[in-house]
Amino acid sequence: MRIAVIGGGWAGLAAAVEATTAGHEVTLFEMAAVAGGRARRLPQGLPGLALDNGQHILIGAYAQTLELLRRCGVEEAQVLHRMPLRLLDARGRGLSLPPGAAMPAFVRGVLSASGFRWSERIALLRMATGWLLSGFRCNPSLSVAQLTARTPAAVRRHLIDPLCVAALNTPSAQASASVFLRVLRDALFSGPGASDLLLPRVDLGTLWPDAASQWLVGHGAQLRLGQRVMALEPGPGGWRVDDEPFDAAVLASSALEAARLAHAHAPQWANVAQALQYEPIVTVLVYAPAMKRLPAPIVALDADDVHPAQYAFDLQQLRDGGATDTLAFVISGARSWTDRGLDATAEAVLAQARGELGLGPDARVLRTLSEKRATFLCTPGLVRPAARIAARLYAAGDYVDGPYPATLEGAVRSGVAAARALTHDA
Repeated sequence: MRIAVIGGGWAGLAAAVEATTAGHEVTLFEMAAVAGGRARRLPQGLPGLALDNGQHILIGAYAQTLELLRRCGVEEAQVLHRMPLRLLDARGRGLSLPPGAAMPAFVRGVLSASGFRWSERIALLRMATGWLLSGFRCNPSLSVAQLTARTPAAVRRHLIDPLCVAALNTPSAQASASVFLRVLRDALFSGPGASDLLLPRVDLGTLWPDAASQWLVGHGAQLRLGQRVMALEPGPGGWRVDDEPFDAAVLASSALEAARLAHAHAPQWANVAQALQYEPIVTVLVYAPAMKRLPAPIVALDADDVHPAQYAFDLQQLRDGGATDTLAFVISGARSWTDRGLDATAEAVLAQARGELGLGPDARVLRTLSEKRATFLCTPGLVRPAARIAARLYAAGDYVDGPYPATLEGAVRSGVAAARALTHDA
């Protein structure tokens, strides 16, 4: 079949690679000048340092993403720094999972967790055991805060809340407990290495979109970058994309862009896609000359109404050169901070960094990055648009109905699923 993939983010690239692998003739349309979508390299970086639109994390459970990296010739060790799950602050307090089988590693990690009382550790184990016995299922109307309401306050504040906002980009009071449990099940209990953190050693373009684009061109696909699709119409046995005939199409653009193109043909689907609400993520890059190295490439921070960032990344430990004395501070679920303004947010992060990490007075903000629609707000009972829009027309994106929140793995899985579904439709 001739397949049009509209959108060149991670979902669109995954759909294009999967469809090309299946032997279809693929044309990928992307309105931006480069592929990558909301996990991309920015066109302008800092001297000697390529910048991304935000700091992304993968985990060992991202099986589909890792498989596509390998298929496109990307070696994990060259682009990702793999380390056991560690949610530790600068003083070493928090949870660290040792390597090994999932359940024993979790139990050992909780029992040895620094900064928690024994009663708090036992309460955490009891709660996790309850989740395990329930098959990691709960009432879909519950929020994470409601699910964990009986857990000690220290466990909620220093473990559950930062883990929830990192995984779902939604504060625990609003976040879906059922989706949170699914993420925990796959990350913590699906096998050795599943919970490992995979931190990019390179910019996000080099991580996979560049390699995927080269792979597609090398296997006969067409990439039309810088071209926004204006019209999608039904055609004989398929769809016309800007009046060009295709046998099938995948809408892998943003939910709003997909809704614009699909509205005339599937108004109910488009209305569901348009109704999604979004949460921003803010990244503040800070230069701290001659600073003391952080104890790990990623460090948890004590976020509250005064201190914005939940995590700090030591880019010097991750990047091979070009990131000397540079830290990236990430604020997930950042709506309340973007409402205050990015300048105020950056100043608050700088004060937080000086207080928690001991940065000197010469530390300064290099750049503040804000992704306004980073992810959809993952609330209880959220209705998400289905993958199938119409005959031979599918959607792909991290917002499409599925078990995961808005993650790279969710986007990649949706793209692969859309390509396979079109093959079955044929």
